[in-house]
Amino acid sequence: MPFVTDADVQRMRSQLFFEGPDVARKLSRYWLLLLLSAVIASAGVVGDSTATVIGAMIVAPLMVPILGTVLGVVLADRDNLLRCIGLVATGAAAVVAIAWVLGVVVHIPVDASNNSQVAQRISPHLIDLLAALATGAVGSVALARDDISDTLPGVAIAISLVPPLAVVGLTLESGHTDQALGALLLFVTNVSAILATGLVVMAIYRVSRRVTVDPSGTRKLVHRRRATAVIVASLLVITVPLTFTSIAINRNTSTESTVTRVADRWAAGASWEVASVTTRPDGVLIRATGPLPEPDTDGLRAALAAAGVDGTTVRVELIPNHTVEVTPSSP
Repeated sequence: MPFVTDADVQRMRSQLFFEGPDVARKLSRYWLLLLLSAVIASAGVVGDSTATVIGAMIVAPLMVPILGTVLGVVLADRDNLLRCIGLVATGAAAVVAIAWVLGVVVHIPVDASNNSQVAQRISPHLIDLLAALATGAVGSVALARDDISDTLPGVAIAISLVPPLAVVGLTLESGHTDQALGALLLFVTNVSAILATGLVVMAIYRVSRRVTVDPSGTRKLVHRRRATAVIVASLLVITVPLTFTSIAINRNTSTESTVTRVADRWAAGASWEVASVTTRPDGVLIRATGPLPEPDTDGLRAALAAAGVDGTTVRVELIPNHTVEVTPSSP
């Protein structure tokens, strides 16, 4: 079975805990990188730039206090546990605030309808939890084994921490509270997954056996089982909204597929073309384009009912595609 040495535990403490004579340097590094990554992520979301958002993921240092929380629980170190939790909470609040301010400055409404970066982060589901669990496990193993620490940049890209918080701030500023809550759920899901898989990996590597006893009894300890129970319970609670979201997404995907199939046949019969089929809160919207005259939608209505979509509100946006000459041609 794999195990860690006292030297490994000391290395992990040095990497994750904000303590010791260089604590000021560690804190300044954390806040500098976090604030810069918040600006980069917010700018990337506003500009709908995937490359910029990925850059923010690599720079963001939030994984450090999150894994520090895991180590604090495993080592029963209450002071460092509370310090890491505080850094995660205040850091998350700082990112949301920076994104909100940037949203005010740029005067550009940011929401899922006009921004793919937002749309990708407001409806987390169970597959996101699965990916977060696997990514958290890789990050914890890389922490326990210094010979595979070169995987950490990949972990930073795979786990989404700062970008969802940037989406929270930007969508709040745009007045889309529901989208902000969805992005916040994604962040909480990822944090909970890292904590849960981190505890499992630390147990496999038997890190808790390296806890040193304080002979003076002055060090405040953590009740390890209670802390573990809280993390597991939070993960189970999060699966509830993720399950409902997954069911809704699967249902919407199935409905969109059926509507697209029926609409394509209807449009082809009228020499029109379906440009898009989109699920919205008020139903499904079909955008179709083609030459005048506009096609009759009665046949589409009957075909949708026959396909079992009669219980869903479907709207059709007809966009005529024709050319009007406004200047005389040259003789």
